[in-house]
Amino acid sequence: MRVGVPKEIKKDEYRVGLTPAAVREYVAQGHQVVVETGLGLGIGADDAAYRAAGAEIAATPQDIFASADMIVKVKEPQAAEWAQLRRGQILFTYLHLASDRAQTEGLLASGVTAIAYETVIDPKGGLPLLHPMSEVAGRLSIQAAARCQEKVMGGSGLLLGGVAGVAQARVVVIGGGVVGTEAARMAVGLGADVTIIDRSLRRLRELDELFTGRVRTLYSTVEALEQAVIAADVVIGAVLIPGATAPKLVTRAMIAAMKPGSVLVDVAIDQGGCFETSHATTHSDPVFVIDEVIHYCVANMPGAVPRTSAHALNNATLPYGLALAARGLGALSSVPGLREGLNVHEGQLYSRPVADSLGIAYAGDAALAAVGR
Repeated sequence: MRVGVPKEIKKDEYRVGLTPAAVREYVAQGHQVVVETGLGLGIGADDAAYRAAGAEIAATPQDIFASADMIVKVKEPQAAEWAQLRRGQILFTYLHLASDRAQTEGLLASGVTAIAYETVIDPKGGLPLLHPMSEVAGRLSIQAAARCQEKVMGGSGLLLGGVAGVAQARVVVIGGGVVGTEAARMAVGLGADVTIIDRSLRRLRELDELFTGRVRTLYSTVEALEQAVIAADVVIGAVLIPGATAPKLVTRAMIAAMKPGSVLVDVAIDQGGCFETSHATTHSDPVFVIDEVIHYCVANMPGAVPRTSAHALNNATLPYGLALAARGLGALSSVPGLREGLNVHEGQLYSRPVADSLGIAYAGDAALAAVGR
């Protein structure tokens, strides 16, 4: 198969669909790989590194989209990219369609087969291609919150961990999954007073054991959430419903009752955000203020640390990408959990959560099961 990797064009995105090491794996298995010139500059890999790995270098993204059988990216395609996709071509990347009608309609019109990293599942029901970026985003959320709490950023001027004789900041993490766990880990490490809120008692028990009493766990009710948010100095939104739009758990009224200079970090923003006041921001312009509360809602947080995140992502996606390159859509049948990643195929929508979120017709379970057989 001919595999193409264009540069990311989403603002402030420096990750790459394939690192030179990943390219070498594709080439070793007999595939052709073509990458756009300058692809790896954000991770410290120049064109020479990609040539040494066996890749061809294309001068323009148009050359890649026109010639590749499979496009491997990181972020969802932008309008200029989905216009170049075509029937018979595979797109393998993050999509986050549930909160993006324009992209969904663009992919449906193109006829492309689009497989989303974030909805591939493993045998235990986990999300193996979302996991590494959730780890990165969870850790970055506390770095961002600590910075936003500084007075020069408009924050209240609290050091998250405090010092001897001075109370630490209160950090509330909504969601006890990978993002929430990593956020709590970082916040605890800095010495903050940390509370994790979740609706799964099983998960709350696991977190109690993991943190051995260093965090407070709360079962999520409207009252518990409201009280915790209003008392918090920092709230991390780490809510995930796989493939679907994130629920708006924190209302405008709750936010209005928070202390001036408090900080919200919405890691769920790729799926629409879990704060009622959220809208997506960029690394270049990451924050906005509503009701004297700072909102950090960057939609591609791991893009800030591409040397770490690109390699972590490639470690996870490589086996699935190689299977698609070797077997085409037949990999949907032979690789457990990959079929769940199929979101769009030949003009039809194959993700029920996306269909429910956007009100677009779902192709049906039988049609999903038939693709690639």
